[in-house]
Amino acid sequence: MSRDANILKAVRFERPDAIPMVFHINDACRHSYPQGALQELMAEHPLLFPGLTSPSDPVPPSSYLPNARKGERYTDPWGCVWKTTEDGIVGVVVEHPLADWAALDAYEPPPLPGDDGDVTPQWDVLASQIAADSPAAPLIRGGLPHGHTFLRLCDLRGYQNLLFDMVDDDPRLHVLIEMVENHNRALIQHDLRRGATWMAYPEDLGMQVGPMLSPEQFRTYLKPSYERLMRPAREAGCIVHMHSDGDIRALVDDMVESGVEVVNLQDVVNGIDWIAARFAGKICIDLDIDRQSVTVNGSPTDIDNLIREEVEKLGSKEGGLMMIYGLYPGVPLANVKALMDAMERYAGYYA
Repeated sequence: MSRDANILKAVRFERPDAIPMVFHINDACRHSYPQGALQELMAEHPLLFPGLTSPSDPVPPSSYLPNARKGERYTDPWGCVWKTTEDGIVGVVVEHPLADWAALDAYEPPPLPGDDGDVTPQWDVLASQIAADSPAAPLIRGGLPHGHTFLRLCDLRGYQNLLFDMVDDDPRLHVLIEMVENHNRALIQHDLRRGATWMAYPEDLGMQVGPMLSPEQFRTYLKPSYERLMRPAREAGCIVHMHSDGDIRALVDDMVESGVEVVNLQDVVNGIDWIAARFAGKICIDLDIDRQSVTVNGSPTDIDNLIREEVEKLGSKEGGLMMIYGLYPGVPLANVKALMDAMERYAGYYA
């Protein structure tokens, strides 16, 4: 069974051959770990890294995302100015083009495919991802860029300004939301015309404790937009995948009501038992494995126990569980190996 076919079975609770596992290595790891050690670990885990070809050199700085280059300020197509302190780590917006509402009347969003002007860099990435999928493959991936709505509004206005706008119900905020939504809708429609069968909607709405906005604010300002953006994908038969980092327990019911079939959320910050009670056996969980506590500070045994607990509590022979880990600098190599070992070991737990 192909990798994508197995994912489809997991999403649809149709008894996949294995729990789909993804191990992502952030670009900053290329200069934070001995390259030979990382490559050796990857080569030892073919389930996580199928068809691995070992690069001869570390990732050069030019390959980092433009907003993940230390010492370089980057202005994105929306006019937001980014800055980072470490190569490979996506930075933060330090200048917001609409920090002053006076700039709204003259503001224009980036061009889209089909418009006059250059295609935005983010669309080049999406288009290349879709083109890379075989027409015969079960999954053709599309979707919106990370931070498509809430974080985009934060980048444009600034987080504090945005929350004040919501509290005040500023009419200009509705204008800005419509502008962002129209841009996102065009991206979704373009993906659908290309035949996408998997549509991703990645945002970050949670903090360490609680969400970044209240449930009432989410229902008023974001949920209607989410529903309108997801509706065309649902009507086209796409699998709708939603991601959010942080504690989203207060928001998640409203989020999945928008039409989500796969929810990608973090394990420890939301609570494994809470996730099990809320989603296990009901909706496919794409579990984001802890990057803050156990995997950084625990022992290899602690890590094995964590992965086993999550598989036992959230998975089943029928499916409904996928798992992903994102490696960032600071995790001991022994723990990196333990994670890879455990993810491969427990992928076949229900086989």
